Amino acid sequence: MRVLLVGAGGVGTAVTRIAARREFLTHMIVADYDLSRAEAAVAALGERAARFGARRVDASDRDAVRRILLEERCDVLLNATDPRYVMPLFTAALEAGAHYLDMAMSLSAPHVSRPYEECGVKLGDEQFALARRWEETGRLALVGMGVEPGLSDVFARYAADELFDDIEEIGVRDGANLTVEGYGFAPSFSIWTTIEECLNPPVVYEKDRGWYTTAPFSEPEVFDFPEGIGPVECVNVEHEEVLLIPRWVDARRVTFKYGLGDDFIAKLRTLHELGLDATTRVTVPGDDGPVRVSPRDVVAACLPDPAGLGERMTGKTCAGTWVKGTKDGSPREVYLYHVVDNQWSMREYGSQAVLWQTAVNPVVALELLSTGDWSGKGVLGPEALPPRPFLDLLTAYGSPWGTREEN
Repeated sequence: MRVLLVGAGGVGTAVTRIAARREFLTHMIVADYDLSRAEAAVAALGERAARFGARRVDASDRDAVRRILLEERCDVLLNATDPRYVMPLFTAALEAGAHYLDMAMSLSAPHVSRPYEECGVKLGDEQFALARRWEETGRLALVGMGVEPGLSDVFARYAADELFDDIEEIGVRDGANLTVEGYGFAPSFSIWTTIEECLNPPVVYEKDRGWYTTAPFSEPEVFDFPEGIGPVECVNVEHEEVLLIPRWVDARRVTFKYGLGDDFIAKLRTLHELGLDATTRVTVPGDDGPVRVSPRDVVAACLPDPAGLGERMTGKTCAGTWVKGTKDGSPREVYLYHVVDNQWSMREYGSQAVLWQTAVNPVVALELLSTGDWSGKGVLGPEALPPRPFLDLLTAYGSPWGTREEN
């Protein structure tokens, strides 16, 4: 399998380190706007770098991406950029006749007059609008194939197939006890994406009502995470699982809640109140005259790179899916989860835990596509495909998942 990986940041670099150890990969082109970053990701692989190459590409330039896919004879494009580049990469793959994977879907837009009651443009709407074209080409666009969304969706499918006869609620719950020495505010993932998903109106799904929205950080609950992480307060956050799971899994309610903490939420609220979460460019003075810059990009530039936090980080991160329903006529609650210890991921791969946990899942998916254990056409979420091959292969990668009965 020949893969074009677009994005050589923290997740993209972790992808290369995981994929380099797997035999299914014939060649991977690592492409980034900053060529030196792509070259560094390849060089870090050492003796495993022979199957990798580096190229420069602007992820917003659909034609340039399409040309690389054709020139390099790539079977699939793996998108490891932030969500604003989803659509040019998605359409470039479609036009080049390649398969496509991403870890975050096309951007949403709040309802104009009722943002905290009704959905406007939902996450992934632009991608699903092109589903027929993907089906006609016989190619697969596997969307939301990271950890959350991604593994969390696989867990939902597994629960429906093997653990429950009837599902009342599926709730994705994400929490951690990670700390970063020396920083008052150091998000472990892209701040651009974090702002987008945390400050947008969260989406909830109910079978009798459909999709609707609430206020950011609504419906707080304390969830007890496994493997020593413990109780963490979680709040509603906009996330792809709520838009994906109901398309393929029968459940009466679907939610996503993230353990952010009061201090983190307060800082995000402050950014919003100051207008520093905005993506529209403003004019600011510069040494060579006025320059146009996005406030959110300035925030991202001022914060430490998440990829460089691993040596200062301690603790674990947990991604999982809580499911409530019945089995054989009896009530049942289960939490399916995946925990990564930062000390382990740094020792084994040199990647911090959150980035590594995100990156391992698309690599597993690529391997399943290469072997034919996963296949399909059109625009599909992970829950549209059989879960057992994925979960078995994830364990074979040395990163097992767990199940906890809740009652």
